[in-house]
Amino acid sequence: MTLDLDTARTIVAGARRHGAEAGLKPLTVVVLDQGGHIVAVEREDGSSNARVAIGFGKANGALALGMGSRSIMARAEQQAYFVNAVTSAVGGSLVPVPGGVLVRDDAGTLLGAVGITGDTSDNDEAAAVAGIESAGLTAQVD
Repeated sequence: MTLDLDTARTIVAGARRHGAEAGLKPLTVVVLDQGGHIVAVEREDGSSNARVAIGFGKANGALALGMGSRSIMARAEQQAYFVNAVTSAVGGSLVPVPGGVLVRDDAGTLLGAVGITGDTSDNDEAAAVAGIESAGLTAQVD
């Protein structure tokens, strides 16, 4: 299975629905396939101008290190030099705060990642998980 456009759109819709139901600030949702290519992006009205890059950085960092961005944040607290070096190695596209979540199928195969930004990092992560699960897929936050 691959993370195709229809699946990415389902993830975006589920994440946005969660955001609306939870009363979150305007969200930007970035969905990447397993190769780090953008499959879908939506920036809600009122979302600030750098949010696409931030969402991409959360998702891209998760793919680059094979862990959710919450775990990358914890690693940055322990190994700041390592995370800074990885950020440089991936061209600066790594944002080490919650909101970047890996997407897996039922067999555990990595399909891609979702990066969400716009509210608190914890709320961004919750929206990403909701979007992934709305597509019948598994969210990996750690």
